[in-house]
Amino acid sequence: MLNFENHIPLHIQLKDLLKTEIVEGKYVEKIPSERELMERFTVSRSTVREAVKHLVHEGVLKKIHGKGTFITKNKTVHDWLNSLNSFTETVRQMGMKPGARLLYAKNIDNFPEANAILGQSILFAISRVRTADDQPISIERHFYHTHLGKQIAAHNLNEATIYDIIEKELKITMVEAEQTIRCSPISEEDAKLLDLKPYTNVLNIERVILGVQGEVIEYYSSLFHPELYMLKLKTKRTARGASS
Repeated sequence: MLNFENHIPLHIQLKDLLKTEIVEGKYVEKIPSERELMERFTVSRSTVREAVKHLVHEGVLKKIHGKGTFITKNKTVHDWLNSLNSFTETVRQMGMKPGARLLYAKNIDNFPEANAILGQSILFAISRVRTADDQPISIERHFYHTHLGKQIAAHNLNEATIYDIIEKELKITMVEAEQTIRCSPISEEDAKLLDLKPYTNVLNIERVILGVQGEVIEYYSSLFHPELYMLKLKTKRTARGASS
């Protein structure tokens, strides 16, 4: 519920709450009317309208005159931080259709962070645009030692799941990952691929996947559409001893 003593404006609190309920599937096609929201949250009409206006601007909702306020078809993909699922697995679990479009699969020598992590000056890079229900969600870039990268690239990467290739075809076990998440402005070239304005802040996820012996299997760098992808984290409060 809303916190009337919080310094965060009520319309922002309401916007965030409605967005969470939409992502969790509480509403099927449209949100409740202004009056219903006013009564439920005990707020003014202007507060409801401001919250809805923000969600329309973000592309979460759309208003149809005389009919109401509807949820857009572009669902938000939400993933759990404590899982090592592929994009395909995550999207399928949400009941959506995953897709991929290969941008390139080639040797590279100009990605310093990947070169340093994998310990080679020349690596094999695979880059794809990933979609959910045909909506561009992310641009992913995978980096491998050249031998492994070429084995992966021998498959149809417009359809195949890379992690399935690694585990099922190549019999390589991925054990754990070290992951870094930050916001960064997207370049003009990448912005076109995700239908965003240049230099929009996007979610940037970098991941190092390790094998059974602690060896680096993959360095992964991906940019996610900020309005269509959400990361979730479940935490647990640890038991505390009695304070002295």
